[in-house]
This record gives sequence, C-alpha cells and structure tokens, in this order.
Amino acid sequence: MNTKVSTSLPYLALTGAVLLWAGSFIAMRIAVAVIPPGLVVWLRMAITLLILLPFYRIFISPGFQTRDLYYLLPMVLLQPCLYFLCESTALTLTTASQAGIISSIVPILVALGAMLFLKEPMGPRQWLALALSVAGVVGLTLGGNENSAGSAANPMLGNTLEFLAMVMAAGNFILIKHLSGRYSTWSLTAYQILAGFFFFLPAAAGLPALPVEVWTGPVMVSVLFLGIFVTFGGFGLYNYGQRNVPAARASLFINLIPVVTAFLGWMILAETLSPVQIISGVVVISAVRIGSNPRLKPKPAAA
Repeated sequence: MNTKVSTSLPYLALTGAVLLWAGSFIAMRIAVAVIPPGLVVWLRMAITLLILLPFYRIFISPGFQTRDLYYLLPMVLLQPCLYFLCESTALTLTTASQAGIISSIVPILVALGAMLFLKEPMGPRQWLALALSVAGVVGLTLGGNENSAGSAANPMLGNTLEFLAMVMAAGNFILIKHLSGRYSTWSLTAYQILAGFFFFLPAAAGLPALPVEVWTGPVMVSVLFLGIFVTFGGFGLYNYGQRNVPAARASLFINLIPVVTAFLGWMILAETLSPVQIISGVVVISAVRIGSNPRLKPKPAAA
C-alpha cells in the first residue's frame, strides 16, 4: 500500500501544480486589469520570497558544486525570468488561441531534450500520448475562439515570442531534471523565485504610483493567490513531481492547463464550452493518462 502511494505521489503533485497554474489565468485576468503585468509578476515573486525567507537554509544546498553554476544560472534565467517576459509580451501581440496552440509543443520539446541530453527512452505509447495531447489542445483552443481571427496586433512577432517562451520552459524543465539528483525540490524552487524577484525588480518602481482604489478585495485576493499558491505551490509541486518521474511524462501535464482553465472559466466566469472543446478536453486527459500511467515500468535491458 505504501509503495502504491509513493508511486502515485509525484503524479498527484503534478496534477496539483496544473490546477494551481490553471487558476492563475483567472487571477491574472483580475490583477492585470488594474496593475501592470510586470509589477504583478514582481509582487508574486516578492510574496513567495517572504514565505521562503524563514526557511533560509534551503538557499544553501549541501550538494552545491561550482560547476553547477553552468546549469543553475541558465535554469533561473530561462524560467521565470525570460519565460514570463516573452510570454507576457506575446499575449499582447497575438491571440489567445494561437498562443494556446504554440504552448502545446512544450511536451514535445521536453521529450526531445530528454532523449538527447538525459538519455530518457521514449516508447510508442509516449509518442502517441504526445500526439493526442497536442491535437487536443489545438481543438480546445480553436473550438473556443472562432471569432478571434484578425484581433492580433502583430501575430508574427507574438507567435515568435510565444514559441521562444516555450523553448525556454522546455530548457528549464530539462535543467531542473538534470540538477534534481543533487538539489532538493525546494532549493531549486527558491533559486527560481530569488532570480525572478531581482529580474522584475525594476517594475516595482511603479508600485507607489498605484492609487489606493486599485487595491480592492478581489485584486488583493488575486495577488495573494498568485504569490502564495501559484508561484510558491505551483513551482514547488511541479519540481517535486518532475524530480521523481521522467521529464517527458511530467511535461505531458502541462497540456492539462488549458483544459482546467476552460473548465474553471465555465464554472467561475460563466464562460461557454463548445462541444469541440469538451471532446478536446477529454482527448487531452486521455493522452495524459496514456503517457503517464505510474504502473508502467520499463522493460529490463537485454543482456
């Protein structure tokens, strides 16, 4: 019984991270309506950093080696720094549907990177899951944005930035997986938060200029939710899950985010769900189930 629980725990952590990240879209929509996006990101990092400071020992890892800086620095630079910068800019230039389709390639990029750099094997079952996952996200995003064509300010630049953001996210996942053998989950999370705090620190200059009327109850709850649960909990849970399962399997859960976001939008914001979206959501969930079955074990190598 204990073995079953311990085997399922990383998948439960990945699911929890997806639920938190999906909820962040609604919270971000409320916050960025009155606060600049860069400042919202900095506030998220600042709140999380305040939570981590009492546990300052996690910033000092006993497994640290100077050569690891070649991996640690790119890890924190790729995400949250450059990732948030590229994606927040991309969403002002392209449509949500196009960005959603581009974001679905993250599991493929992670799978290829894991094969090349981490030597993780990929069987037909995993490739089938990746294909179904991408197809489901495409159907989900197109099925809910029939009238969004032509609303992008600069789709070519926006889509390019969104693609770069996905490359950065995939690179970050590979580096975290590589470093997780010597660094704890919370140490890696703490390094990401610390880097994001200083990277977006210039945006904090706009904090005093915000009028008091901006800080309504929903806005304050949204910012606190983003800092405490989404940034702290989301990064921590995903890093833990990825530490204990193959990187390609963990990345499959990323494509659950638009599914959960669509469901939350329907449940909380009374947004409509088309039949295409419902079917596509089922396809994505099935793909994750196919590709990340914790009971599947690799076959023993031949002598």
